[in-house]
Amino acid sequence: MISARFFDVDRIEIVVKDNGKGILPVNLGRIFDPFFTTRLGQGGSGLGLNIVYNLIKDVLGGDISVDSVVGKGTTFTILLPRVAKIVDEHS
Repeated sequence: MISARFFDVDRIEIVVKDNGKGILPVNLGRIFDPFFTTRLGQGGSGLGLNIVYNLIKDVLGGDISVDSVVGKGTTFTILLPRVAKIVDEHS
């Protein structure tokens, strides 16, 4: 499920939720770390969620959080500013 709504006057909330197998609690705090993968040798590089995290936080000036229940699924909640922050190209 994907949903979006105005969170407040300045931010938009996007929620991405699945009903998959979930993420183990021991891994939950590490999923945004670069090169963290539970699929080593199976095609997972461990960069996907790190790239998403950096785009949302650093490029767009937003925030992302995750909640997961093993056997029930995972929910990512993204808060983005209605207007992306301006990056100073001279710094």
